[in-house]
Order: sequence, then C-alpha cells, then structure tokens
Amino acid sequence: MATQYQSNQGWANRPRQDAPRITLTTADIRLKDIPATLFSDIAQEKAATVFQAGEGKKNKSTQLRRFYDELVMWYERVQFERTPAERATKYKELAPFIQMLVAKVAYAKGREHVDECFETLFAHLVRQISDADSLRHAKLFMEAFMGFYKAQEK
Repeated sequence: MATQYQSNQGWANRPRQDAPRITLTTADIRLKDIPATLFSDIAQEKAATVFQAGEGKKNKSTQLRRFYDELVMWYERVQFERTPAERATKYKELAPFIQMLVAKVAYAKGREHVDECFETLFAHLVRQISDADSLRHAKLFMEAFMGFYKAQEK
C-alpha cells in the first residue's frame, strides 16, 4: 500500500497566525515641555516595546546604535560652537542633515534592519528637533533608550 503525501502548497494558502502586532505610542515623547520621566520610565517603556517588536530578528542593538551615534555626531558638531548664538547658527546650517535621519531610518526599515516600531520612535524624535536644545534632549533620550535596550538583551 502506497502512502500518499499531501503537497506543501496547501500550507502556502493558509492564513498566517502571526503574533499580535505591537504598536508604539509616541505622544509622551516630547522634546519641548519635557516630562519628568522622559529619560527614565518613558525611555525604559519604549526600549522594552521596540525590543519586543523586533522579535530578535530586527532592531539589533548594533543597528540602533548606528542611529544613536549619528545623532551624537550632529549634536557634537552643534555643541562645538562657543556661544548660544553660534550654536543656533550652526544648528540652522546642519538642520537639513539632521532631519535626513528620518529618511535613513526609513531606508533601514525597507532593508528590514529595523521594524516599524523603531522607525516610528526615531522619526518622531527627529521631527521634533528644532534647535540646539531639542537636539540635546533627543540625544539624551536616545542615550537612555539605548541603555535600557541593551539591558533588555541580557
């Protein structure tokens, strides 16, 4: 008696049973009128959400670190100036390049290095940068976020 094997094509037509989609809210991430817990509880919550959303396949800390490092580089170029007026002028000169980080994170998402949660978080953060002070706050938020994210990996 011959055994019959069912084709694998039947599996391809079945709906996938994916895990529930993880969403990230960004309303509490404000670079003006900063919440007292922005660099602690909020950063920790966002790190946990982004880590969970990556499912160990996306949002690797080395990839996220690249975005943090570039943000720090722009921050340092602005902070290198001596006076607040010079920093404001330097920020205006560099603002288009800082805002280009939104496109870079979209590209990384397209290449499946990061997921929608991180793209949403990082783009929201960058779009709020409007001067040297908000650039500093964005850098500090990402610094806290990265610390909590690394702790999630352990």
